[in-house]
Parts: sequence; structure tokens; C-alpha cells
Amino acid sequence: MKGIILAGGAGTRLHPLTLAISKQLLPVYDKPMIYYPLSVLMLAGIREILVISTVRDLPLFEQLLGDGSLYGISLSYAVQEKPQGIAQAFLIAEDFIKDSEVCLILGDNIFYGNGLQKKLQQSVIDTIENQQATVYGYTVKDPERYGVVSFNAEGKVIDIQEKPKKPSSNFAVVGIYFYPKDVVAKAKTLTASLRGELEITDLNNLYLQQDNLMVQTLGRGFAWLDTGTHESLVEATEFVKAVENRTGLKIACLQEIGLQNNWLSKQDLAKQIQNNTSEYYKYIKDIVEAK
Repeated sequence: MKGIILAGGAGTRLHPLTLAISKQLLPVYDKPMIYYPLSVLMLAGIREILVISTVRDLPLFEQLLGDGSLYGISLSYAVQEKPQGIAQAFLIAEDFIKDSEVCLILGDNIFYGNGLQKKLQQSVIDTIENQQATVYGYTVKDPERYGVVSFNAEGKVIDIQEKPKKPSSNFAVVGIYFYPKDVVAKAKTLTASLRGELEITDLNNLYLQQDNLMVQTLGRGFAWLDTGTHESLVEATEFVKAVENRTGLKIACLQEIGLQNNWLSKQDLAKQIQNNTSEYYKYIKDIVEAK
């Protein structure tokens, strides 16, 4: 399976912060925002990853992340000339995806929770073995801002509506999506919505109509943070800071995940910590020196 991070858009809700830089390059406590979705793909076991961003910002992502070898992965990059909806990512990434299953994650989403890695890896298996699409649902107090999942009495998904005025549930579809090999073909059949975008909800409903969509719910033990506003950006920073300071463990340390996945060795990490004195690299040094 391959992975895509959609890190485009103008980030207008974060102006003036994003007038000169992509919001996915802004800091969330001690790391750039894009580290968090990238870490989720790595936890899922995905090593081939495409970053999609604007002409202005793409060189900065390349400068930050390089070819991915520092983390034991392979990174490539593609330009989104004009933001035209989340599902547009599959059209941009057609040559990258080829004949592969794919996981798309939004570049401003943060996921955290015990058991998250197991859920992600199971979604990869379900997608590959059953050619089944999987999206994730999370309970929110303001579902009218999101794509909302409707369930019947037996708990089966019957509908997904984009930003409904009267939501039928409090389950929002969050920014990570697993799709089988036919996703590009399905994306090509979509037509733009009234707001001129290829809606990810329309793509999900195509799979739902074929009875080929699973909604994996994230319960109380999980956190999902969308960092698209000033307030939510501060909340994400405070959350990461609190967890890291309390546990002594870092969220989204890409080198640590690469080591855990056996994509990197401690010798590889030792080379990276030379002359690096930030707290992030001190944390990696402790990993290298641990028995």
C-alpha cells in the first residue's frame, strides 16, 4: 500500500500565519505539523509516500523531509496547482498510485491513542485482502462542520452527508481514508460540487452504494485534532505538550517509528544526532544509548 499526504490549500482560516508559509509547516509544539500525519502512515506500515502541496510550498517540504531516507521511507512530491477538493488528490497522484491500494491522510490532522497502530494496520489488511474502503469516524460536538455518518438500528452505515444542516449523528468522518485499487477510476467519475470541489464524501458514497465501505470508529481512548484554526492549533500544541511532558515519550518522532519498524538501525540514528542539540534529537540520543 502507498500513502498520500494532502498538504495544499491556502490555509485562509489561519491568516496571517499562513500568508507566507503552508499551515502544514507550522509548529505543533516541538515538531512541524506534517510530522504528525506522516507518523500515522508510518505506524500503518506504509513506506512509499507522496506529499501533495502548492508550487510555493513544495520546495520547503522537500527541504524539511528530503527523500525520506532519514526515517526509513521513500518520499516523493507533487504539485496541486489549484485546490479543488480532497478527492482531487487521487487524480494528481494517479502516476504514483498506479496499481496499488492507497491511504490518504490530510496534512493538518493529528491522531493519537493506545491501539491506534493496530487499527491502522488492520485497515491496511482489510483494504488489500478484501479490496474494501475504510474511513474513520469520531464523535464531535459540532458534526455540521464535517462529513457525517448515519447508522441504522443495527449499526450499519447507511449514508454519509457533507456538512448537513441537521446531522443525523455526532460521528464525523475524519481525515484518513483507505481505498482499494480502483480509487483513481472512481475519482475520475466524480463531478464538482456547488462549491467547485471534488468531494471526498461523494467518493465514499460510491463505495457505500456498492456495500464496500467500512467505518472504523475511534472511541473515548483516542484523540483526533484538526489544526485548521488558531484555536485548534493552540489546543493541539497544548495536547502534545501535556502528553509528552507527562509520559516522557514523544508523539510523531519519525526516527523512533522507523527504528521500531526495523526500517532504521541505531547506527543510522547515531549519525543523525551528531551536532544536533534540540530536545527532539536529545530524545533520539536517549533511544540510541538505551540498552
